[in-house]
Amino acid sequence: MAMLWKFMRVAKYSKTALSPKVKVRGIPTHSRHSSSKSVPSDFAASAPCSNTVELLGKSYLQDDYSNVTEKILSKVGKNLHNRKHHPLWLIKEQVKEHFYKHYLGRRGTPLFSVYDRLSPVVTVQQNFDSLLIPQNHASRRKEDNYYLNRDHMLRAHTSAHQWDLIHSGLDAFLAVGDVYRRDTIDNTHYPVFHQMEGVRLFSCHELFSSIKDGEGLQLFEQGHRTAHKQECHTMEAVRLVEFNLKQVLTKLMTHIFGDGLQVRWVDCYFPFTHPSFEMEINFQGEWMEVLGCGVMEQQLVNSAGAQDKIGWAFGLGLERLAMILYDIPDIRLFWSEDERFLKQFIGPHIWQKIKFQPLSRYPPLINDISFWLPSETYSQNDFYDLVRTIGGDLIEKVVLLDEFSHPKTKKVSHCYRIVYRHPERTLTQDEVHRIHQAIEESAVRELGVEGRF
Repeated sequence: MAMLWKFMRVAKYSKTALSPKVKVRGIPTHSRHSSSKSVPSDFAASAPCSNTVELLGKSYLQDDYSNVTEKILSKVGKNLHNRKHHPLWLIKEQVKEHFYKHYLGRRGTPLFSVYDRLSPVVTVQQNFDSLLIPQNHASRRKEDNYYLNRDHMLRAHTSAHQWDLIHSGLDAFLAVGDVYRRDTIDNTHYPVFHQMEGVRLFSCHELFSSIKDGEGLQLFEQGHRTAHKQECHTMEAVRLVEFNLKQVLTKLMTHIFGDGLQVRWVDCYFPFTHPSFEMEINFQGEWMEVLGCGVMEQQLVNSAGAQDKIGWAFGLGLERLAMILYDIPDIRLFWSEDERFLKQFIGPHIWQKIKFQPLSRYPPLINDISFWLPSETYSQNDFYDLVRTIGGDLIEKVVLLDEFSHPKTKKVSHCYRIVYRHPERTLTQDEVHRIHQAIEESAVRELGVEGRF
């Protein structure tokens, strides 16, 4: 759900927009240093020199907010969560089957409907405004998101569909899809991942009908806002919604990971959701966060046309669950086309016990890069996005090793360690050197840094 996923890291990489000047792997960008060498042609790809982006059959006019890269555009429409026998498909189907089986409506039909083919291109209004996220909120920054233009973007969360689905009259639904965020680079983070959103709304009768002497209880009151409830909710309603939500999610995790699973809840107080929580599970002796959830903001529910109802919402990452369940060590593997990976997940049913078998232990190759930061605004996500654009899935990890401030000039230097490893074959020093050199040259040209190479 929107406010329960931590994507507040601030970056600045707006220069890598699709505008027709200089190309990095086919991505036209504005050049700061015209004297810099171009990226080797081995890493270039064709891209149309126009001021529009063609995506999923529609054209989007670019502007000063456009920052989506060709690398990211190539992922749109892959829909790994709908690819049969893919590990993300398996997780999605397991969750669907659980909800279909255990939550039924009055006529014995599934209470929750599932939407897994919604377009990842949404409006800024859908992604932020409908969720009551303020105009000046950090999560809106183009340094954290992929914008097609000021009005359209690649969704940063499946919560972007909450308002529309509630407004259409739905009380219980699951929304599944690929989401896009600019982030750090390591084996658990990728700029494209997959989420499942769950929403359930309750009328007064539905919430209190099973409570003894519940006829006199109400959903709403004229109170005040606290860390434990919104100003319009009664404490009784909040407690029941919270209990139902935790019960639903605990049953789901137990169903996926088996009996005996340890679950704990961590309170999280976000500005628009009270109360809210993160669920952590103990898997193989380690506590891991698997989802965020909370009581829905009533203003959102009201604006969508469900003024007489109260509800909860949760958001979970499919990659996170699949990595834990199948022991997949690297998030890049979900994009692999290697049959040795994909065939491991073909089984007679979706609940087949599977433990991922490594394709091979390919050695990493490590290179460092140091540079003086420009006087203008710089953030690490600028560099991460550039490295990912040039190196693609050969980049396993990027770590900030050292930060140095010159005592006289006050200039700041960063030193990053880049770990290269192909998930399916051994890399050579020569090909890594060429990629690393391309990153150095592009960092100077695109980010305005002063190299210490």
